[in-house]
Amino acid sequence: MTSHIAPYEPQTVEPKWQRRWEERGQNEVREDPARPKFYLLEMLPYPSGDLHVGHARNYTLGDVVARYRRMRGYNVMHPMGYDAFGLPAEMAAIQRGVHPADWTETNIANFRRQFRALGVAIDWTREIDTSSPEYYRWTQWLFLLMHRRGLAYKKEAPVNWCPKDQTILANEQAAGGVCWRCGTPVEQRFVNQWFFKTTEYADRLLEGLDRLPDWPERIKTMQRNWIGRSEGVTFAFELPGSTSSISTFTTRLDTVFGVTFLAVAIDHPLVELLVAGRPEETRVREFIASVAGKSELERTQLMEKLGVFTGTHAKHPLTGERVPIWVTNYVVSTYGTGAVMGVPGHDERDFEFARKYGIDVKTVVVPPDQPDFLARDASYVEDGVLVRSAEFDGLTSEQARRAIAEELIERGIGEPTVNYKLRDWLISRQRYWGAPIPFVNCPTHGLVPVPEEQLPVLLPYDAPFTGEQGNPLEHVPSFVNTTCPLCGGPATRETDTMDTFMDSSWYFLRYLSPHEDKAPFDKEAVDYWAPVDHYIGGAEHAVMHLMYARFFYKVLHDAGMVPKDEPFTRLFNQGLVLGANNERMSKSRGNVVGIDETADRYGVDALRLFEMFAGPPETDFPWSTTGIAGATRTLNRVWRLVLTHGDALRHLAQGGAQNGGADAELRYSVHSKIKHVTEEIGDRMHVNTSVAAIMTLLNDLEGFTSTHENASTSAAFAEGLRALLLMLAPFAPHITEELWERTGHNSSIHLEAWPAYDDAALTRSVIPFVIQVNGKHRGTVEAPPGSGEDAVFDKAKAVSTVSAQLEGKTVRKKVFVPDKLLNIVVS
Repeated sequence: MTSHIAPYEPQTVEPKWQRRWEERGQNEVREDPARPKFYLLEMLPYPSGDLHVGHARNYTLGDVVARYRRMRGYNVMHPMGYDAFGLPAEMAAIQRGVHPADWTETNIANFRRQFRALGVAIDWTREIDTSSPEYYRWTQWLFLLMHRRGLAYKKEAPVNWCPKDQTILANEQAAGGVCWRCGTPVEQRFVNQWFFKTTEYADRLLEGLDRLPDWPERIKTMQRNWIGRSEGVTFAFELPGSTSSISTFTTRLDTVFGVTFLAVAIDHPLVELLVAGRPEETRVREFIASVAGKSELERTQLMEKLGVFTGTHAKHPLTGERVPIWVTNYVVSTYGTGAVMGVPGHDERDFEFARKYGIDVKTVVVPPDQPDFLARDASYVEDGVLVRSAEFDGLTSEQARRAIAEELIERGIGEPTVNYKLRDWLISRQRYWGAPIPFVNCPTHGLVPVPEEQLPVLLPYDAPFTGEQGNPLEHVPSFVNTTCPLCGGPATRETDTMDTFMDSSWYFLRYLSPHEDKAPFDKEAVDYWAPVDHYIGGAEHAVMHLMYARFFYKVLHDAGMVPKDEPFTRLFNQGLVLGANNERMSKSRGNVVGIDETADRYGVDALRLFEMFAGPPETDFPWSTTGIAGATRTLNRVWRLVLTHGDALRHLAQGGAQNGGADAELRYSVHSKIKHVTEEIGDRMHVNTSVAAIMTLLNDLEGFTSTHENASTSAAFAEGLRALLLMLAPFAPHITEELWERTGHNSSIHLEAWPAYDDAALTRSVIPFVIQVNGKHRGTVEAPPGSGEDAVFDKAKAVSTVSAQLEGKTVRKKVFVPDKLLNIVVS
């Protein structure tokens, strides 16, 4: 009787098993060549504040897959670490007077506690902290590797500068173009900074995407667009009266006869030549000064398209026409040649600019079916047929691009060119809480790398945090002043630290041998585990983190340090858990639902089960107390069912009574659910439909007990009860572990093999057919699979509830769905 069963108390059961798993070292893993490996990873978190139920969804999803794979016989790597460097810790130091290291350590301890409370099967012996000297020693070593391979260099680049606080700001500190502390408009200044040559890997980064079939297509598209490979032609416009010319790059050479102006960047090297001594000089210089402090993002995307005429003209290379040259705010010198041909008839931006300043608009490409088309109200940007283009008239755009390119190349004024939007990775940060760049500046030898045996270059603990002095490292003489490794003379350290994306570009390799002290990672371990088989994280990391990690991995592959050249075989982007008003959870919105309070009230297993059931894992869903309460009721039903009929599991090995057709029907339900869940988790990540199937099995088992007094002695029921617990275990690891122990098992349920389905049990001699009359359910009949309409109709007429509806009426039509349903239409 269920009345004698004590209620399930997750607040007691869950901590018990979390302690026991850790005491056993149950989740620790080592290389095992005899077993297939499976490396599952969620993107490492930034340790700030508390985890909320949105985080819980991400890490539960990974844990379900990890536990499932382990039960399927895989040797599963599932580690955890913290992306611990970064601006928030430094801001906390300024605002709260807490050292970044202490603030970070406190947050990591809290995250670790919450992850353990969530019941995730983590190998805690592999935990990493990217801000620890043991980790960033090897981040610095990898920086030196980049330098040795000719991929790290230093050059002048723009930074955000607050003129009031006299300090350099990170982009995050200059959001909206103003200083985060004082609200002063931010300026741009040029400072020497470090870069990695990501552009050298542009083509390989593109090509590699074609070998990632298990990545979301939208993520690959975003990366392709970010790399922005474009094939075209670079050609020159002469400057009459000068030996100089202005080169431009275009992918739309078919529109070259529509050029009505040239637009050049404010820092184009020929601007001085173009305006010196001309009446327009003052106006041009004033315009340049007004734009110089703006960021590239503001100029190219946020600001109105502005410009000023230089007073100078260039010569069109094909028509000989005079083409006015304008200095503009939307052309940047870091892409292409720093000059753009203006074709307002066939480019929306150029059309907008030409309309504003009264520049001519020429139509030289028309739709194939509109030969008299003119670009009066808008530009025509599609391919078409050329007009007003001399000997190229009548050619299609594709034909014209080839023909005009050949003409320019033959004249010696053009060359095929491939351009990329991708820029080299600027990794310098003028702040304290990051990995120091391992270089010194020697008056004699210039930039000198720190010898590997002297790594790590440690962050000094006694740096001042006032927010008013720029980079705190510049104000620590004991850090700045050092000696040159080459000559032993006085030298100064680099005070820039590395972009935190540097830390997260290789962390997944450090997990594989986190205590290795002779190298960043052990090659044998990497050869066994890498690459990551399944990577889970938000789509917001589509470009930056994932691009940089792929670049890093390719460099390491070229250095012979890792197998293959792509780090993540499968990528999955989980959806969000939305707070109040269906908005993303955040402290600023006040709609965060924390893990701690949720676990205290409902239990962790209920939280996990609800979040896996609430919707497809790649979609967003709103938080619901009703939903988690439903998950709680489901777990209580499992608790009562198993403890009421625990003898079924205790005596499963001894066999049990057979109940004829009822047992066969139950076995069909059990094995169809095993097959469904196995395929849904393993191949499709459909955890929500897997939970639904488990709930349906629970219903069927409860139904069986209500109609069979001897259910506990039924072999089919015992088999079903065992399958229920095993399939539920990855979703609700604590309650299933407790029930497993209470039903006489000494080993952990999570070390059991995943249940296998029996094809024979899925083959039924008879199946149910639903019988409807005029669309209303009137009964069910059993017949062999594949039975025809007439055979099912004959059986249906023998059912009293059906025959009563047919009596005295005429059958007008029968709607038959094979192996499913017969609807009899009468009047």
